[in-house]
Amino acid sequence: MFTAYAITTAITIVANAGIALADFLRAGFVLANSAEVGVPPTWLPWLAALKAAGAAGLLLGLIGVPVIGVAAATGLVLFFVGAVAAHIRARVYYNIAFPGTYLALAAASLVLAALR
Repeated sequence: MFTAYAITTAITIVANAGIALADFLRAGFVLANSAEVGVPPTWLPWLAALKAAGAAGLLLGLIGVPVIGVAAATGLVLFFVGAVAAHIRARVYYNIAFPGTYLALAAASLVLAALR
């Protein structure tokens, strides 16, 4: 069980750290997607910080502070539920798989961390 938790959480950490970096750097695809779903560009640093904090919290959970890992995974699940909802509200379905995948990773990390 620990192996599944460690692998899933590591993938979730890398994915969230990567997209947080893209947000901080204001990558073109991030700006375009944000505009499509109605997220103001001024929100990007805050959203990036939340993703980065989630990745850092998952890392802390992985290296021995399980309560932080569970809290981080919970926060990421809530964050990406909001991202999926923003896509649905804006009727932007062609790329909803991206926040959906991040949501699935966060949810899997949460379940595995809670079972640990």
